[in-house]
Amino acid sequence: MNRFEEEFAAFCGVKHGVVVSSGTAALHLALATLGVGEGDEVIVPDLTFAATINAVLHANATPIIVDVDEESWCIDPNKILQAITEKTKAIIPVHVYGQPCDMDAIMKIADNFGLFVIEDAAEAHGALFKEKRVGCFGHISCFSFYANKVVTTGEGGMCLTNVDKLNDNMRVLRDHGMNKSKRYWHDVVGFNYRLTNMQAAIGVAQLERIEDMLAAKNKYEQDVKMTLAGMSNVVFQRDDLVNRKKIVWLTCILVNDGRRDEYVAKLNDCGIDTRPFFYPLSNMPIYQRYAIHPTKISKKLSAMGINLPSSQPLGAQALETLKSILSS
Repeated sequence: MNRFEEEFAAFCGVKHGVVVSSGTAALHLALATLGVGEGDEVIVPDLTFAATINAVLHANATPIIVDVDEESWCIDPNKILQAITEKTKAIIPVHVYGQPCDMDAIMKIADNFGLFVIEDAAEAHGALFKEKRVGCFGHISCFSFYANKVVTTGEGGMCLTNVDKLNDNMRVLRDHGMNKSKRYWHDVVGFNYRLTNMQAAIGVAQLERIEDMLAAKNKYEQDVKMTLAGMSNVVFQRDDLVNRKKIVWLTCILVNDGRRDEYVAKLNDCGIDTRPFFYPLSNMPIYQRYAIHPTKISKKLSAMGINLPSSQPLGAQALETLKSILSS
């Protein structure tokens, strides 16, 4: 387990890694370690998987949902500024679908207002902002090793930090709050967020191949781009944003002709496993009370987005089927 922590932290350019049982556990552990709780507000993007907001709620804090930027699909720093109140304690930028957030702008906001930043890098292992890997910018960053992630341990996650005290506190909280020098003595109420050594061994083996896996995923996306080149109704996730180098977690496209659901159904019927983008958090009744700011861009992107397979290549026939359906 220690080897996996050390090697993944080194891969991201961070001093400490604390491996946990899931990406959601990583987010919750980060919030608990930073003292985020009742009465605190945490700013989250509308376009993200529900684990981001659920972790805030499990910490008994109040999530504040804000919109994303139309070019990057990531949380909009300008919307963060508009949402800050005297109760705001943290920001959780999500490197959504492998695209890095504008970490310069976000960290500047955090510094100016004395806020914590927890990077949600669950979908972005290896992505770069200004030539540095995501996960090295926030006070704590969180990764997922779920079965569909770039690096997987079946289920698992990790918190990264450069702060020695945060690392020490996370290790105590992860293991039931047990005192590290006095076994079975508990100083704080902790969690059972440990990962098994067997899972960690899988993570070590996966990490040895991460560059090859990222290159393969990128190749699969390039094949799709070549196949769909020139189609006016298809827009790919941006890969030319200044200071950002995304990874391909999923091959993501927007279809701008209002037929997204029709295309998804036809492709799935033909054996090409596609999925729509995440629903905006603000669309779900259980989260609507936290959507006090407009999120037009998130709703627009969600309604247009399709995730295509990227764990293995689409063969020539499948690519032609994809082109035929999207051009029909």
